[in-house]
Amino acid sequence: MALSIGMYIHIPFCVQKCAYCDFLSGPATRERQQAYVAALRREIAREAAQYAGYEVQTVFFGGGTPSILEEGALARLLECCRAHYHINYDAEITVEMNPGTVDYNKLMDFKNAGVNRLSIGLQSADNAALRLLGRIHTYEDFLQTYQLARKAGYTNINIDLMSALPGQRIEDWVQTLETVTALQPEHISAYSLILEEGTRLYDRLNEYPPVPDEDEDREMYQETKRILAEKGYQRYEISNYAKAGYACRHNCIYWQRGGGHTANYAGFGLGASSTVKDVRWRNTEDMERYLGFFAENSDHEYHGEKTDVHELSKAECMEEYMFLGLRMTDGVSRQEFADSFGVEMNDIYGEALHRWERQGMLVQQGDAVRLTDAGIDVSNVVLADFLL
Repeated sequence: MALSIGMYIHIPFCVQKCAYCDFLSGPATRERQQAYVAALRREIAREAAQYAGYEVQTVFFGGGTPSILEEGALARLLECCRAHYHINYDAEITVEMNPGTVDYNKLMDFKNAGVNRLSIGLQSADNAALRLLGRIHTYEDFLQTYQLARKAGYTNINIDLMSALPGQRIEDWVQTLETVTALQPEHISAYSLILEEGTRLYDRLNEYPPVPDEDEDREMYQETKRILAEKGYQRYEISNYAKAGYACRHNCIYWQRGGGHTANYAGFGLGASSTVKDVRWRNTEDMERYLGFFAENSDHEYHGEKTDVHELSKAECMEEYMFLGLRMTDGVSRQEFADSFGVEMNDIYGEALHRWERQGMLVQQGDAVRLTDAGIDVSNVVLADFLL
């Protein structure tokens, strides 16, 4: 029986850098993008041998803005994946995209290539907020993109939203939630803004309206839970909500460590991370080195370009199983823990489990251990207790 794996493909290009973004991404010429896609295809082909025994369950094109690539580029990348890897016939294939970077023809190009899930970055239904964030689109641009996606036949669409924005009031956030849920997307990711060092927003914060304080941020968080539940979205992870049957399978591979002891996900492209048989590494973040290594006339083994190579210890694997798995509302399994690590969960985490259970933050029901709603609300504090 083949082992399962998720595949992540990084496209580090965007029209312009958003004010809050600290991802490995930025603008590039069409020629640069074409050179990168060619190098990416060669990486995917060259690395295939180490994944010969795996069946790919999910493919996720992230960025950056993958939809910025010229028509046909993404199809060529998927063709390369299918030529060298065993892609499950029912694989979830996701493309992240921003409004203003696709038209109907490009959406059909994605669909004909096998893409069956879209993740659209909206962030806010308020045009003033979008301008502050440095987004390239308006709400009206998003709506046009969303309608085109439905016309093209997509039946699994996620919308990314962000709360606690500069100058945002609670009623503004509620309006965004009401506006978006009226469209009935299958999935909504709702995150609170994090001010990351090195971003334009962080460095020039005094030039922006005040960000909501902790109490306002918390109220927005509570409104998210209330409104999305009322609209039929089930919370299955701290920041993710879906209609029945539409949880993101790719992200669940990360949070559930592939269902046990061994986390398997393969990352391709600039700065992409991988974990295979509990060995973790990251690709170089230097574009020139990456393009050079995968130039047409280069036959180098790529291993020398991998950075931060680290073999996870048993303790690190147990930690990840707990603090990633407990992000999920279904929690973790005692039996799976024992089968994976050869030790009972209580022998390692008994004290923490009982402490948070007494405080009403965690429940233990038969095989399942999960955080309560109150526990998820303070998950950063609770989950830190499962670091050994």
